[in-house]
Amino acid sequence: MIKRMTDSYGSLNRRRLLTGAGAGALGALMPRLAAAALRVDITQGNPQPMPIALSEFLAGTPGEGEIPRNVTAVIGNNLQRSGLFAPINPQAFTEKITNSDAVPRFPDWRVINAQALVTGRITKQPDGRLKAEFRLWDVFAGTQLDGKQYFTTPDNWRRIAHIISDAIYQTLTGEKGYFDSRIVFIDETGPKDRRVKRLAIMDQDGAGVRYLTRGDDLVLTPRFNPSTQEITYMSYGQGEPRVYLLNIETGQREIVGNFPGMTFAPRFSPDGQRVILSLQQGSNANLFVMDLRSKQTTRLTDTPAIDTAPCYSPDGRNISFESDRGGSQQIYVMPASGGPAQRISFGECHHSTPVWSPRGDYIAFTGQARGKFSIGILKPDGSGERVLTEGFHNEGPTFAPNGRVLMFFRDQGAGPSLFTIDITGRNELKVPTPSLASDPAWSPLLS
Repeated sequence: MIKRMTDSYGSLNRRRLLTGAGAGALGALMPRLAAAALRVDITQGNPQPMPIALSEFLAGTPGEGEIPRNVTAVIGNNLQRSGLFAPINPQAFTEKITNSDAVPRFPDWRVINAQALVTGRITKQPDGRLKAEFRLWDVFAGTQLDGKQYFTTPDNWRRIAHIISDAIYQTLTGEKGYFDSRIVFIDETGPKDRRVKRLAIMDQDGAGVRYLTRGDDLVLTPRFNPSTQEITYMSYGQGEPRVYLLNIETGQREIVGNFPGMTFAPRFSPDGQRVILSLQQGSNANLFVMDLRSKQTTRLTDTPAIDTAPCYSPDGRNISFESDRGGSQQIYVMPASGGPAQRISFGECHHSTPVWSPRGDYIAFTGQARGKFSIGILKPDGSGERVLTEGFHNEGPTFAPNGRVLMFFRDQGAGPSLFTIDITGRNELKVPTPSLASDPAWSPLLS
């Protein structure tokens, strides 16, 4: 039996959410096509969004309320916001799906130019759980591409919608999705000179905002553990900068240590066992790594420059960081154990806040030149630098779990807001938040 696996913050383990050994595959009603039969090529700079029809999920039994409709809406919103899909207005549908197990009348969907069709059903089980089923159809080939079922409690319907969105995204793009993930950020309220900053967390689409601190102390720079649902952040209680670890699943918080000279909050190693940080000593700053179990700290750099904002590569072998050792803020890469550092960013632009993609193929950065702030990417060897967006003040990039989308914050004078943009430089969107928001950090996929 699948038990309810929610915690005080509404989290849910994906593996326990699914039935059996993962998502139960629904038997295909027609022969499956090869995976490449219907595909959105997301490697192109400006892919044409795929027209996709989302038939409203059916209610398998009375008592589901608005859940089937809400699940359909969240899936549609996810796919549309990705910029890769164009959900078709339901008013254009010529077939009304009344049985999600039946083969659709494909000519009815071809006539409205739908390339893919999603059908589904939500059924309340005798034990109170929900069973969610969906099928993904290739309209022109007349075949089923995917079909799965999931079991969960009614209060986790939104996660089901995100997981189904990820399954559709992966089938139609060949890349993992990123919808079943969360964002931790700094919620900001009040006048600029008396700003209250609280640590907050939400779904990647801006829903389900929960506050993790009360605003009594200043909090800054939250960062996610790449392997668990745990975050580290800085807090200035009683004027002393402290680094905390917060377990999102349990709500347990512990102090890593007091670091009076810290310039940036630590970032985790890929295995989550260490954190890397920058400590200021006089007029310079150097990089250190701390083992979270022994609390032993090892020095990695020893220069008269300011070395800061370190970030591990996803394989844990290298570290990117920013340094002014060359005369201006630029990005360097060195072995994770220390040693010679190689400069990878050049030009008139100052480069800062480097963040490694989970895929390992790019490093995102904040650029500053001629009074403008930009968000850009470059390869770890320094080649292929591209500016994705620029404006008055953009800062703090963070990658989605699949490495295809970046989130950052922009302050246009009234206060900061969160935005997302594809690594191709298209599909820039504002992320809805209840208040001003800054310093986002994207979680790994919930698992």
